[in-house]
Amino acid sequence: MTYIHQRRDWPHLKWDTARLLPLLTEVRHRQGLLLGRMEGLGFRLRSEARLTALTDDVIKSSAIEGESLDVAQVRSSIARRLGMDFVNDVPASRDVEGVVEMMLDATQKYDEPLTVSRLFNWHASLFPTARSGMRKITVGAWRPPHIGAMQVVSGPVGRERVHFEAPPADRLPGEVRAFLKWFETTKDIEPVLKAGVGHFWFVTLHPFEDGNGRMSRAIADMALARADRTPDRFYSMSSQIEAEKKQYYLQLEQSQKGTTDITLWLEWFLGCLNRAVAGTEGSLAIILRKSQIWERINKQTPVNERQRKVINRLLDGFEGKLTSSKYAKLARCSPDTALRDIKTLLNLGLLIQEPGGGRNTSYRISAME
Repeated sequence: MTYIHQRRDWPHLKWDTARLLPLLTEVRHRQGLLLGRMEGLGFRLRSEARLTALTDDVIKSSAIEGESLDVAQVRSSIARRLGMDFVNDVPASRDVEGVVEMMLDATQKYDEPLTVSRLFNWHASLFPTARSGMRKITVGAWRPPHIGAMQVVSGPVGRERVHFEAPPADRLPGEVRAFLKWFETTKDIEPVLKAGVGHFWFVTLHPFEDGNGRMSRAIADMALARADRTPDRFYSMSSQIEAEKKQYYLQLEQSQKGTTDITLWLEWFLGCLNRAVAGTEGSLAIILRKSQIWERINKQTPVNERQRKVINRLLDGFEGKLTSSKYAKLARCSPDTALRDIKTLLNLGLLIQEPGGGRNTSYRISAME
């Protein structure tokens, strides 16, 4: 099997611009409409949309790799770092803080150069304990030669299928230098296309022991922020990739086993991006609905800070059912206080009791109906 990085014309990637132009035009038009619409929103709604998109990006980029992060922790960490007043006092784990730190560095400082040192810092943030699961890994440095070939495999032990094998470790310093020089100095490529090429090129190098997929998507997000010329993210490419994960890996594998013409990969990337931007309509509708709910609550039925905190958690996508014990934990109050607060919210019509009763009595927010 000959992989793309083994070809004589690597890394001179090429593509059919004329074939990609209709897709690229549609994506850029949709991006412009979205940014224009966001400009017409108030500061708070725009901030909420930005927080939602960044949270989705962090959550879904990790989900693509099979890692599940706590939504409340991610949202709280992002809000705190960006100085937003959406924090629900949810402490975040070191792993969550590290992923958030990398993503915010990529998107909020998009105009700063991407360097070897910056990549090493991102990697160290992703693996604060220098472990990937139970396995100790080299952190903040290229994967070492002694670990052997870096392969992407699937299937049971003894019957593994090799999907891709990355360049050997001794080539990495030169390969990454070439990539970074292209990423920072090439000006004759459309910025959105550059995001797709950059993602593909970096993940093909697979320069670290782990975390290459997440870092590749962070690089793509950085390039997309440069394309939009703003750190404000209102759509999540990683969310759409996660929804199309099977095709994502299939497209990568086919292109990494092909020639240096990556037109097919870029066609898929632009289509996925177009669907990601289009998907913001749903999340924006939820944000507008939440704003209307709070406007109604603040005008007609003011609530205390404990109740406000719990309602926010419910509106942000609370997992599972709300019980009095969960309420007490979220609001950091006694069980008796939790029951009084819940009774008040029931009387105000903001909560509805689910069918059933006893110890498992649960509630849902009526304002979402």
